[in-house]
Amino acid sequence: MLNLHAVPLSIPENANIILGQSHFIKTVDDLYEAMVNSSPGIKFGVAFNEASGPCLTRSDGTDPAMKQSALDMATAVGAGHFFAIAMRDAFPINVLKSVQAAYEVCNIFCATANPVQVIVAETEQGRGVLGVIDGSSPKGVETDEDVEKRRGFLRMIGYKR
Repeated sequence: MLNLHAVPLSIPENANIILGQSHFIKTVDDLYEAMVNSSPGIKFGVAFNEASGPCLTRSDGTDPAMKQSALDMATAVGAGHFFAIAMRDAFPINVLKSVQAAYEVCNIFCATANPVQVIVAETEQGRGVLGVIDGSSPKGVETDEDVEKRRGFLRMIGYKR
């Protein structure tokens, strides 16, 4: 038996998410530390699905709504060793290297605020993530006007002078 599912995730308004795969019960603790040490004052939640033992979804965070969002995403995907981070008051670029540096992290599937579908394979043994659909397909090639809009946006959010 092999079933494929496209699991749509709900991203809270004005939030970003990071989805990934990890391998150890200490994931929640280490990702918590990575987040708070990367961006003081960040509001976030992290959830991690164990793949052995009691197979619980573990969670932690600094904001109850973000913690609940991470839990909702992790349980909707339902794959072992999957983690979800929901965050506000920071962008993934602020924390991604620290998240990737956590010893348990094997893979990052996406870091986004776009609509996301997680492609999940399910067998008799359990569920696993094959990949994600992050946002929409391209609609064209950037023009000079689009370059100016992009750079203006980066200036507006403080990432370009």
